[in-house]
Amino acid sequence: MKRTPLYAAHCNRNARIGPFAGWEMPIQYTGIVPEHIHTRMHASIFDTCHMGEFEFRGPDAEEDLETLATQSVASMRDGQCRYGFLLNEQGGVLDDITVFRRNSEHFFMVVNAGTLPADAAWIREHLSSGTRFADLSPGRAKLDIQGPRSREFMEEVTGDRLPDLGYFRFCDSSLCGVPCTLSRTGYTGEWGYEFYFSADSAARLWGEFLANKGIRPAGLGARDTLRLEVGYPLYGHELNAEGTPVGAFGGQFVDTTKSFIGRAAVMRELEQGPLRRLCGLRLASKRAARDGDPVILDGENVGSVTSGSLAPSLQIAVALAFVDRAHAEPGTPLEVRVRGKLLPAKVVNLPFYKDGTARRR
Repeated sequence: MKRTPLYAAHCNRNARIGPFAGWEMPIQYTGIVPEHIHTRMHASIFDTCHMGEFEFRGPDAEEDLETLATQSVASMRDGQCRYGFLLNEQGGVLDDITVFRRNSEHFFMVVNAGTLPADAAWIREHLSSGTRFADLSPGRAKLDIQGPRSREFMEEVTGDRLPDLGYFRFCDSSLCGVPCTLSRTGYTGEWGYEFYFSADSAARLWGEFLANKGIRPAGLGARDTLRLEVGYPLYGHELNAEGTPVGAFGGQFVDTTKSFIGRAAVMRELEQGPLRRLCGLRLASKRAARDGDPVILDGENVGSVTSGSLAPSLQIAVALAFVDRAHAEPGTPLEVRVRGKLLPAKVVNLPFYKDGTARRR
């Protein structure tokens, strides 16, 4: 099990530590629900140092990434981020990724911790000789501060005005004297920032920001309920190498006008339509469904839950599930079998939580 540079800091705050993607990570501090609510109302800081960062340089970097990634990188502006996927030849999702464009010869990519070694091997296998690839992860740290008051509190700590960043934009900056790359993508549905910097400075920055009483630490438990409320996927649950991204997202985050690895399979499924579609389920109680719970209609299995939890902001249980496309329309009444008991549910539009601040100006 790996540990981030902040492991000791988490232990000092009596965080509950648990395994995640090969890392010992903080699951919660004061509790998932209070950490969730504080993020929605104020701002929380998350240790995301386990995430991977790859760098691409050279005259062929743009062309190589066009082939590797489902999203177009050639049409991105410098300073823009874009979400998409790495696919295998059969169209299966190897990972969901975010690509950052510095210029046509310099990019970096954020990948999931659990898929990092396989991602690196796959990418190296498909790069041209003119592209220099580096795994920056071992020497880098990443922190996320998320919540509608994140900018206000961060500026109180730094004493400086933060750069005016649009959604899914990034820039090079400095926080508390530490050089970093600052972005605004997020995984909670709220306004917030992610910053990438040398791992040597992780403990100092963590302490500097937590000195502000408005910012509290939050663990992976709250991170999961926050992302579920806004319908964001988690690799290994809503996405995996066994299926294309079409069932989960249709044609979103895929540029079908260009060539990329796995395109033929994606186009086939887009033309035929996926057998099952990812949809939101709102349960009639606070009893939560879990990954793998069957979705039932008239006694027949018509789907399977991929993620489920009580939604703290809504005070009702919600779930993401792949459901037969004939029964995946909003308003369809279904049931979920949870530990032997059938619970009423209804298909609803995503996101479950609609008051997030991420896209506000």
